[in-house]
Amino acid sequence: MKIIKRNGAEEVFDAAKIVNAVMKANLAGEKGRISVEEITDIADYVEYKCNKLGRAVSVEEIQDLVENQLMAKGAFDLARRYVRYRYTRSLVRKSNTTDNKILSLIECVNEEVKQENSNKNPTVNSVQRDYMAGEVSRDLTKRLLLPPDIVEAHESGIIHFHDTDYYAQHMHNCDLIDLEDMLQNGTVISETLIEKPHSFSTACNIATQIIAQVASNQYGGQSISLAHLAPFVEISRKKIRRELEQEMAEFGFAPTEEKLSMITEERLRKEITRGVQTIQYQVVTLLTTNGQAPFVTVFMYLNEAKNEREKKDLAMIIEETLRQRTEGVKNESGVWVTPAFPKLIYVLEEDNVDEGTPYFYLTELAAKCTAKRMVPDYISEKVMLKLKVDKNGEGHCYTCMGCRSFLTPYVDENGKPKYYGRFNQGVVTINLVDVALSSGKNKETFWQVFDERLELCYRALMCRHQRLKGTLSDAAPILWQYGALARLKKGEPIDKLLYGGYSTISLGYAGLYECVKYMTGKSHTDPEAKPFAIEIMQHMNDACRKWKEKENIDFSIYGTPLESTTYKFARCLQKRFGIIEGITDKSYITNSYHVHVSEEIDAFTKLKFESEFQHLSPGGAISYVEVPNMQKNIPAVLKVIRFIYDNIMYAELNTKSDYCQCCGFDGEIQIVEDDGKLVWECPQCHNRDQNKMNVARRTCGYIGTQYWNQGRTQEIRDRVLHL
Repeated sequence: MKIIKRNGAEEVFDAAKIVNAVMKANLAGEKGRISVEEITDIADYVEYKCNKLGRAVSVEEIQDLVENQLMAKGAFDLARRYVRYRYTRSLVRKSNTTDNKILSLIECVNEEVKQENSNKNPTVNSVQRDYMAGEVSRDLTKRLLLPPDIVEAHESGIIHFHDTDYYAQHMHNCDLIDLEDMLQNGTVISETLIEKPHSFSTACNIATQIIAQVASNQYGGQSISLAHLAPFVEISRKKIRRELEQEMAEFGFAPTEEKLSMITEERLRKEITRGVQTIQYQVVTLLTTNGQAPFVTVFMYLNEAKNEREKKDLAMIIEETLRQRTEGVKNESGVWVTPAFPKLIYVLEEDNVDEGTPYFYLTELAAKCTAKRMVPDYISEKVMLKLKVDKNGEGHCYTCMGCRSFLTPYVDENGKPKYYGRFNQGVVTINLVDVALSSGKNKETFWQVFDERLELCYRALMCRHQRLKGTLSDAAPILWQYGALARLKKGEPIDKLLYGGYSTISLGYAGLYECVKYMTGKSHTDPEAKPFAIEIMQHMNDACRKWKEKENIDFSIYGTPLESTTYKFARCLQKRFGIIEGITDKSYITNSYHVHVSEEIDAFTKLKFESEFQHLSPGGAISYVEVPNMQKNIPAVLKVIRFIYDNIMYAELNTKSDYCQCCGFDGEIQIVEDDGKLVWECPQCHNRDQNKMNVARRTCGYIGTQYWNQGRTQEIRDRVLHL
């Protein structure tokens, strides 16, 4: 059995260390001593309880179990001495915790960090550099930048103050890049003027440079639209036509108009292929300053085109994007595998959703791509137009920022809707499971605790807002001065972009299922429990509305995509409330409003049920269904897609896409238990080296690789198929 030390390093469980620690406390006083046999019994029991958890446990969890056993035996004086021993040791450690963590990062022995982000390899220098800076930021944040009660609530898992590793800097979360402005009106990258491109391929190349620059100046996801690249197809068409006419004249040929147009389109197709390839391979191979590929979403929406010609050109770009993504990218062994980024979103519209419509061929390609590579995800234009309505009563369809963070409808001073160039200030998540357990199933107490925790979240969110307030545009010129988010003057503060709904700030939530289950005894899918779940969601929306009126800041409810935090929350709940069957007996809690991963429910029922919660998560929501290998059953994929169009705003299909580099196995790599720890294993050659396999799973709206923590790994193992 493995344990995780305080510096994040992993080592084998040793019961003798428990015996030694308790013996020291035992000998430190005359009163309340117990025998060596009783101490050994305590160590054995702790080992048994740790094994029952089925995951790597932390030193703190082990020490809590020891304290509980001492109390259970009535050895209260010894328990007090043991607590004092722990406290004394903690004071020694606190004098140098940051140094120890940084050293463990450099030596690649920090197992906790290895499992923190599924798309970061912690052995790479650039990732280590980012993590080292993150440790310093966390230290400053906890000691100097945040109020003590918010830090304590974060440490206890009552709330989660996201991205403390970036909080020391004046950085925001995610954004929707105004690529159209930057390409049409020019931009500046690294103090170099980049003018409007004169071809589609050049526009694609500039777009990837913009993506890399933006990713290095914020910590969340970003999104771009292919519609902003579509106008450059016509520019390339005219350029190719001119060059072709010149070539023909030089050779003395006079081809027919039909032939000239045909050759032009052939060459244009080749340029589109090169341009899309540039985006795909540049995004996958670029390493930003935080040591990973840019977290970018590519939006594919035909109705964003400004005219029919542009719409057809956009369709060509979408077609090539889907074809290349279905193929995948080659790993170091030359095998085609599933890349994590860019994430793709495909909009379902009237003219592409049914057989016989003009662009249904694109939807068929999208279905094949989803079956093989897990993307694209799908937005229903029909449903979104009903849910995203501005103050003029008009509905809008637009992409999320990154994996699920949605802007709220916004109309500028000219009465025009605006989405590109906007951003999210940050997230604080409330642990709904903790609210429920703290109430002891008393409804009156529940709402009282809920309001107290919401007030805590409000103050934490205002800390995020205040941290951004006063930031000068010079902090990130690509964002604030050169068009990605704004074109402010040098030295101008970004403050006006923080108010009036231009940007959002998010109240995240997690564990709705467990919260409702504890309070009602039923899953929130049960008709008797569902009204309570809706009431909880509405209560958070009401709180955001109240804060918005008070501060003129766009607070919004956000279905948090917990990754490493799902494990942290679960451990904190077990520490505070013990193991409660069906509530805290897992190493994870359920993301946002989702149906529990182990609950038997069919795909269509799940999507229909969760659609009722998406409109109550205006700041971010995504639903999914787990499906088997669907590559030979594309009609079934299309049936799910059609259901999405009619019933839910934003959804995805989770397939499996793995490869073992040791034996060439191309199938589903399994999760097995190894000495109390969950690990990935090839079913063919039993390879367990995560550096010699390619595992792709949907983690929280985006695709992750095999670097998951124990809580997320257990959650993936527990997932049931919905189709």
